Order: sequence, then C-alpha cells, then structure tokens
Amino acid sequence: MATAKGQGKRKNSRSADSSRAEQSVQAFRDALEKSVTISRDRLQDVLDDAVRRGRMTRSDADEIVGRLITRGRDQADDLISQLERLLAQLRQARQHVETRAERARKKAVKAAERPLAGADRVRRAARVPGFPITAYDDLSVRQIDRRLQELSRAELRRVRDYERENKSRKGVLRAVDRKLDKN
Repeated sequence: MATAKGQGKRKNSRSADSSRAEQSVQAFRDALEKSVTISRDRLQDVLDDAVRRGRMTRSDADEIVGRLITRGRDQADDLISQLERLLAQLRQARQHVETRAERARKKAVKAAERPLAGADRVRRAARVPGFPITAYDDLSVRQIDRRLQELSRAELRRVRDYERENKSRKGVLRAVDRKLDKN
C-alpha cells in the first residue's frame, strides 16, 4: 500500500512538473508573439527621417529612441530569463529521466546476472563459440570479477584483450591478470 502511495505521489509530481513546463513554454510563446524586433539602426533611420521632414525635434527623436531601446532591452531580458527557466526545467527533467533509466538498467542487469552466468556455463560446456561472458559491456567490475572464476586461460586472455581495446578498466584488467597468474 505504501508503494502505491509513493507511486501516486511521483505521478502527481511528474504531472505538476509537466504542467509547469507546458505553462512556461506557453508563456514564452505568448511573449514572443507580443514582441517586435526592430534593429536600433532601422529605428534611428526612421526617426532621423521624421526629424528631417520637420515632424519632430531631434531631442524628441533621441528621447523616443532611448525609451524604446530601454523597453526593448527589458523585454529581451524577460524573454531570456523565461528561456533560462525553461531550459533549467528541461535539464532537470532530462536528468530525472536519465537517473531513472540508469537505475532500471542496473536492476535489469542484476536480475539477469545469475541466469546469464548459468547460460555461459552451459554454452562453454557445449563448446558453443562466442565471447566468454554474455552481456559483458553492461556488467560492473565486480560482476565481471565473479564471472572470471570459471574461465579458462584462453578465455581470460580473450576477456583481457577485449577490455584493453574497449573500456580498459583497471579493476577488470587486474582481476584477469590475477586469475592468469593463479592458473
């Protein structure tokens, strides 16, 4: 029962996170739809033309440009802060998903460890070719070390060569070398 409550809380939390993210995206879209982008040079050209035609004074034109530039910067800062908040939410959601995926992967590897070790023993006994340790790349150093116990010298050398060419984990290489020195 406690597990079901915990799952319900996580679902509600994910729902709330999703809702906040959607609201942030919508607020950002709304802000973009309400904004207009005009370069300072273009604005200055238009107002200079109005001054030349006598429609406004130079001081009025300068004041308008100053106010518009200030407002534009404020709006740009608001948009940037909204975008940064949105990106932070996305990073947090991504990290959450990656963490859950990594936990699930580890759990699956742990659950499959004994059956795979048994399958490896049967495969070796039947002399079926293949890499000595099934799902090798998904195993931890400790898991590999346990599986090395049953390997022949040739299989140990094969594991060592593969490890050197790929991940080159010192713990695995030391374990293989220890096993080779014993045999």
